[in-house]
Amino acid sequence: MPFFSSKIPSSFEGKERLDKYIASLPPETFGGNSMNRSKLKSGASEILLNGKKTKVSAKVKAGDEILIQWEENIPENIEPEDIPLDILYEDENVCVINKKQGMVTHPAAGNWNGTLVNALLYHWGRKAIHQDSGEEVNAESLAKRRPGIIHRLDKDTSGVIITAKNRAAEKFLHDEFLHHNRITKEYIAICCGRPKVLEGKIETQIIRDPRDRKRFKAVTDTCEGKKAVTIYKCFATYGPFSLMRIRIKTGRTHQIRVHMKFLGCPIMGDPIYGNFLKGSPFQSASLMLHAYMLKIRLPGQKEKTTFKARVPLRFKKVLRSLHEKYGSTSGKRKVES
Repeated sequence: MPFFSSKIPSSFEGKERLDKYIASLPPETFGGNSMNRSKLKSGASEILLNGKKTKVSAKVKAGDEILIQWEENIPENIEPEDIPLDILYEDENVCVINKKQGMVTHPAAGNWNGTLVNALLYHWGRKAIHQDSGEEVNAESLAKRRPGIIHRLDKDTSGVIITAKNRAAEKFLHDEFLHHNRITKEYIAICCGRPKVLEGKIETQIIRDPRDRKRFKAVTDTCEGKKAVTIYKCFATYGPFSLMRIRIKTGRTHQIRVHMKFLGCPIMGDPIYGNFLKGSPFQSASLMLHAYMLKIRLPGQKEKTTFKARVPLRFKKVLRSLHEKYGSTSGKRKVES
């Protein structure tokens, strides 16, 4: 990733937003490529102001030193791409998809193509999305770059995701997701470890890990961060492994993965929060997390509709191996610690 560094000259008057100042610099500053506010917002992986991490909205003044690390080759346009989609349901307002593992939901740093948004633009017959060089970075501009996206699944999480085909449907679904009691989201996961209590509620705050800004952690001794609530039930165990059904009452980044680790049962194949059992035959497994079911009210309908994404092949293969190696124990009683 390239770096950009600059010291604001002493002749600079007043204060200005960091992103606006960067956007005002000539293209030669960035090797002949323009750096508008939108590209900076989406492409910057780290921004330091006078040696401290900051946001693009920070105010800068004369004498300040800026250091930015950003992605190479940030595209001006988000292009439609002919990528096959497993469509579970579609009408004039919504499109419900069984997202495959490995697909990123929308373009962002490190993943500018091959995303669900690129596939949807093609499927819906829409044109490329152009980012204006002087565009203000706000909720509206970000929504334009992520058309139809109401919620997200991590890249390596497969399963049900609902998208909106028009602004009215987008607004309606956003409102449903804001009120988490109106929707039901259920996941299945294969975990490394067996919970002491087979079913229960995990209720914590989720904060960024101070030792690694790309990770999150669950804490109970602070009011910082965001409240997260997860309901889990272990309905089968295979030796030192567990098959979990998980429902989330909030939608925090990495919530299920963080809470399963907090429970002592990290998800198999999790490269960030996992701790593979020594000698496990599943060292090379990909993330065993699947959004199995979404129950939600659709625009113009009074009753809720349930969508389910079939259990993926990778799950079936691992479960077959677990059953052959360990047999299974029903999750109807407390698992002995």
